[in-house]
Amino acid sequence: MAQKISIDDREYDINNLSDTANKFFEQLRGVDIAINEKNNLSAILLKAKRAYIADLKSEMLSQKAGLDFSE
Repeated sequence: MAQKISIDDREYDINNLSDTANKFFEQLRGVDIAINEKNNLSAILLKAKRAYIADLKSEMLSQKAGLDFSE
């Protein structure tokens, strides 16, 4: 089955691309992979940030109340 790429609502057969177009396509694929990796890393870091905020709130409340809310 032929692989196709869609650009501006037109489909192109990847097997029929010139060598130069093939290089650009591979670079585009690499950029897409990098973007996905950065988005995944961003989600992980945001989750960690929220956990640190929750821990900080718990620590501040325990100091204010004089109780230990930690596990």
